[in-house]
Amino acid sequence: MGFSRSRKRFKDLSEQEVLALAISSEEDDASIYRGYAERLRGEYPDSSAVFDGMAAEEDTHRQRLINLHQKRFGDVIPLIRREHVSGYYARRPVWLIENLGLDRIRAEATAMEQDAERFYLAAAARTTDADTRKLLGDLAVAEAGHQIAADDLTSRHLDDHTVKDEDARAHRQFILTWVQPGLAGLMDGSVSTLAPIFATAFATQDTWTTFLVGLAASVGAGISMGFTEAASDDGELSGRGSPWKRGFASGIMTTVGGLGHALPYLIPDFWTATTTAFVVVFIELWAIAWIQNKYMDTPFFRAALQVVLGGALVFAAGVLIGSG
Repeated sequence: MGFSRSRKRFKDLSEQEVLALAISSEEDDASIYRGYAERLRGEYPDSSAVFDGMAAEEDTHRQRLINLHQKRFGDVIPLIRREHVSGYYARRPVWLIENLGLDRIRAEATAMEQDAERFYLAAAARTTDADTRKLLGDLAVAEAGHQIAADDLTSRHLDDHTVKDEDARAHRQFILTWVQPGLAGLMDGSVSTLAPIFATAFATQDTWTTFLVGLAASVGAGISMGFTEAASDDGELSGRGSPWKRGFASGIMTTVGGLGHALPYLIPDFWTATTTAFVVVFIELWAIAWIQNKYMDTPFFRAALQVVLGGALVFAAGVLIGSG
């Protein structure tokens, strides 16, 4: 409650404070756009140029707001930022968005302008003071102008060919950083754990013991695959992206793949649990084939044959060893 009381309500701000808040918000947004531009400059220079231009537009609007403040209230601008105002729209940290890819950054930039315009329009509709209403309305128009300027910059720097080329590079990076390591982990977790899980199941016919073995095998394999992926390539020369992202994708999907057919052994009845595990294995193997077909352009039936054949061999080995 103390934190809430330390923030001012928007409706309690004076017109000077609203103007100061708009100025600081424009500064923040310009900084965010420059951060996006710098993040994209190496791989996507055309999109980087768009964000450079948007940052310059924010600087222009900020200067107009400063000029208006000097005219109405003088040179001293109150120090008030969005985190000082309760209910004011927030901005996501640049580091949180920039790691999510080109499309996410573009979408976030659009949302930034829309959030600002919507807020100013709603605030203008709630006030009864004519001067305040006009001020907030002008700010809303300015934010709408940002969107128009952004569209103009996009059309100037990004023709259809450039957009397709950048989207293709972003898609390729997504596959290299997330899909390939994740798929490798899912295949390893789904296939390699079949033998120990079903060997234990048929050797003991104890569902709890089988679950513990499956849990240990899945978590152990996930940790091993994650660290192996992260340590095998720093991504600098191969262009495969952050080793920690790849390690995370590989480790998590390895664990998920193994747990898929270990969790059914929480069912006390052995044959019910085993039948359920069979169904889960079938779904896992077909999911792997689908991912290979969608993202790796592997013909579906060839992928299915490879995965199902490999899984069947490992499964058969586990059953034979456990039954012996």
